[in-house]
Amino acid sequence: MSIDFTVAIPTYNGASRLPKLFEKLRQQTGLDQISWEIIVIDNNSSDNTAQVVQEYQMNWLPGVPLTYILEPEQGAAYARLRAVKEAQGELIGFLDDDNLPNPDWIAQAYTFAQEHPQAGAFSGQIHGDFEVEPPENFQRIQAFLAIREHGSTPHQFEPQNLRLPPAASLVVRKKAWSETVPSRPTLTGKLPGVMIQGDDYEPLLYMYKAGWEIWYHPDLHTYHQIPRWRLERDYLLSISRGCGLATCQLRMINATPWQKPVIFIRTLLGNLRRLISYIIMYRWQVKRDLIKACELEFFWGGFLSPFYLWKKNISH
Repeated sequence: MSIDFTVAIPTYNGASRLPKLFEKLRQQTGLDQISWEIIVIDNNSSDNTAQVVQEYQMNWLPGVPLTYILEPEQGAAYARLRAVKEAQGELIGFLDDDNLPNPDWIAQAYTFAQEHPQAGAFSGQIHGDFEVEPPENFQRIQAFLAIREHGSTPHQFEPQNLRLPPAASLVVRKKAWSETVPSRPTLTGKLPGVMIQGDDYEPLLYMYKAGWEIWYHPDLHTYHQIPRWRLERDYLLSISRGCGLATCQLRMINATPWQKPVIFIRTLLGNLRRLISYIIMYRWQVKRDLIKACELEFFWGGFLSPFYLWKKNISH
């Protein structure tokens, strides 16, 4: 049987989160004419993720394969690469294990892909599902936690300006990924003690360079569960800095050799200017205001990103 759509779930120690997601997938509607499968990519978990998947396999939807795959190389980028390799579907919908889809998520994604054949990838609205109330003005930094609400009109993203969707609820065309994305990523994703971001943008930049379009589909809704610890100051500051640290590396991906020194200098000086302007404008407010402190950390990460790139290249 040919598969139209693969739901790919990269997970790390997701045993407590997967049941909620499985129940949301069990409730998907409008799939009478769509064949689909689910693959769970276990990124070297140390909990009982494998057992949880096995229990659901014993009583899963008839005609919908549910497959467990272990990917021992640590990093979300490796889990996604493995998912694309193993997927049987022409379309692959990535869902993080804490990202819960609307009942029509698969049907909406499939229809949109048929209507936009040049879309190599697309994403929709990712709403925050918070355990506790987020801090005031949180919407200014919510993108750092993969919460994206870009309005009710479909439009193309702007990869050239690094305006791209996260991988938490991303649908890709297998052909677009397989023909353009290298087998080894430059950015691997969060690792223990390392919060560098950008690993979800990297494949999209390769697709864009090859001529594929990256779209926003407003009727595609998921809900990102945000536990209280992800709203704590230390975590928010570290992930804000991690988003900034990927800036230079991402801008280099599709650059020609002569453009790279220019990008290096522009990234360095541009973020230095932002840092100085921000400090002059807000001074001591950054110590009291968590959102302003996160924005400052993002600019600081961007300023350091050329040095991070240089250090990374030297170490290799």
